[in-house]
Amino acid sequence: MHSRVVRTPNLFLAGLVAVIGVVSFVVAVATGRADSALFFVALPAALAVGLALTPGRTTHGRVFRLTTIALLLAAVVLHEGAICVLLAAPLVYLVAHAVTGLVRLARRGGRSALAVLPLPLLLVGSAEGTSADWRVHPDQSVEVTRVVALGPEQVRATLEAGPQPTGVRSLPLRLLGVPMPEHVHGAGLAPGDRWTFAYHGSSHGPGGDIVTEVRDAGPARVTWAVVEDTSITNRWVGMRDATLSWHTVPGGTAVTLHVGYRRGLDPSWYFGPLQDGLMHAGAGHVLDMLALR
Repeated sequence: MHSRVVRTPNLFLAGLVAVIGVVSFVVAVATGRADSALFFVALPAALAVGLALTPGRTTHGRVFRLTTIALLLAAVVLHEGAICVLLAAPLVYLVAHAVTGLVRLARRGGRSALAVLPLPLLLVGSAEGTSADWRVHPDQSVEVTRVVALGPEQVRATLEAGPQPTGVRSLPLRLLGVPMPEHVHGAGLAPGDRWTFAYHGSSHGPGGDIVTEVRDAGPARVTWAVVEDTSITNRWVGMRDATLSWHTVPGGTAVTLHVGYRRGLDPSWYFGPLQDGLMHAGAGHVLDMLALR
């Protein structure tokens, strides 16, 4: 009898949390906030609380199964943005299982009840990205330097020919299936010259383009601005500008590519370093496209 009395309010609370979770999911997708911490932190936390309060012996097992189902459904809803879900999966599992452990610990009573104290802080943190004003350092940049066995004049001549698609990709880009440009149009280093990077379309729609324009060009330095970005990668990263500079070093020429971008995913403490690593790999791929290997 005592067990039944305890379970009834738990089941009611679990149902309430589930309803809140479903509503939050719909709101996040409908308002275009499926890239915020609300989607990647608050929703798995709500799912974990609901499951932790339901009776059973394998709570973590149920959390794992249903979290996986939720991730798969999110990947279907987001279509080409499924890579965002893949990148977020470790974070989602971590939050879900950590919250599950805290709730189960709190249910033991006594001092263990203090385990729920971190939950409000977690929910507050999940507000990051729900508004343009609630973002932490979304504008980031990466810089990659490579020494090539070419003279400075040869480097400039190679750049003037423009980039060409290449099937060579680094391991992180291959493992995650990050889309790469399949067609490139344009050449030249004079101010106003444009290079267009076209992405392959999918069954869900066109792949889109990234259009860059030379804004400044010197003897050993060129700066491009991104004037249009309709690419499928724009869901999780927005390209802003790029600067390529080079100088003579022993053994050849050191070429440095600096890329400025706007991070599209939150929370920053998780997606910031992750996207930094991917953008480093992407900048290296651009140098490969420019035959600077």
